[in-house]
Amino acid sequence: MKVLTLTPYLPFPPSSGGQIRSYNLIKQLYKKHDITLFCYIRDDKEREFIPELEKYCKKVVVFKRRKAWNPFNIILSGLTLYPFLVSIYLSRTFRDAVARELDEENYDLIHAETFYVMTNIPKTSLPTILVEQTIEYLVYQHFVKGVKFIPLRFLLNLDVAKLKFWERDFWKKAGKVVAVSEADRREMLSLEKGLDVDLVPNGVDLNFFLPKKNWDEKDKRVLFVSNFKWLQNVEAAQALVNDVFPKIKEKVPGVKLWIVGQHTPESVTSLAADDIIIKSLQEDDVESIRSAYNKASVFVAPLKGPGGTRLKNLAAMASKLPIVTTKIGAQGIGVADGVDVYIRDTASDMANAVVELLRSPEKAKVLAENARRLVERKYSWDKMGEKLDKVYREAVLGAK
Repeated sequence: MKVLTLTPYLPFPPSSGGQIRSYNLIKQLYKKHDITLFCYIRDDKEREFIPELEKYCKKVVVFKRRKAWNPFNIILSGLTLYPFLVSIYLSRTFRDAVARELDEENYDLIHAETFYVMTNIPKTSLPTILVEQTIEYLVYQHFVKGVKFIPLRFLLNLDVAKLKFWERDFWKKAGKVVAVSEADRREMLSLEKGLDVDLVPNGVDLNFFLPKKNWDEKDKRVLFVSNFKWLQNVEAAQALVNDVFPKIKEKVPGVKLWIVGQHTPESVTSLAADDIIIKSLQEDDVESIRSAYNKASVFVAPLKGPGGTRLKNLAAMASKLPIVTTKIGAQGIGVADGVDVYIRDTASDMANAVVELLRSPEKAKVLAENARRLVERKYSWDKMGEKLDKVYREAVLGAK
């Protein structure tokens, strides 16, 4: 099958959740399909990574994306019905290139990763699959609730309303929609009854991560790993430092907190202290990420913002690193509290769960080994590739 794939980022290096997902699924799907990739880049330096993707794609075409706070994007979102997020990815150059590609080549299917790149697909009879890695309007709605300045909150709520309108509109325009968690799938169906929604969760590279073999290290290290381009990760890091970690320190002398990630903002780096180590990594520094998971004692993810399936949790599970997270953080993975992970929603309860695991290596081991067996059984990328391949075939068959 000949597939034209559109993504809002270059799917390499695999640093953000979207990049990890797209890169690994392309590696699986190229075995059965001819994939042409059209995608955005933010910096010309990213072009050096194109050869890695050309191993799996017949062709890779990149387009320079405008900076988010470009005046054109602000004006466009202010004077039109488009929300700010969609405005960033509107591009006549991208759209014209897609139109030419569809005229010149005989494709069987279009795969759009995120709804906001679909504005660059011209009118076509080809079946189109839209993959929603998260329900975007819910993510932004969560943060707007915390804005105290009323005039700003009003303007942001207006943008959220536009975002919700266009997100639902593109769901209906796609032949099939793919969600990455059951919670997201239910939300879609509650808003658009009769929508054709399939489920293809995120996966994990089981061969990449180094499973822990010892849960009784002398140096106790609490870990949070993230790409801080996403607001919910900044919120989680701040909650961990300010609310959870102080309660852990009271009961476990000498414990350290490690926050490791890319695109770390000053609001996070400023939290560093003698017992709080903030490591900001380059996007392609995957070795440091792997090492951090392997050397930590407990992974803690106090996530409160909605959003798909958390790849950071799957990575910890693959590394046999015991996890303490929230109900929202555990969504979409099918884990059982007290069996695979500890699910706690208050700072005190999270801290107590972490302390329990730090003090009881045997409990940490059982939890971690159960979690590893779960991802081996359900979340390898080859299994996710099979699921998406089935969606492809059903979409093409249904369009005939």
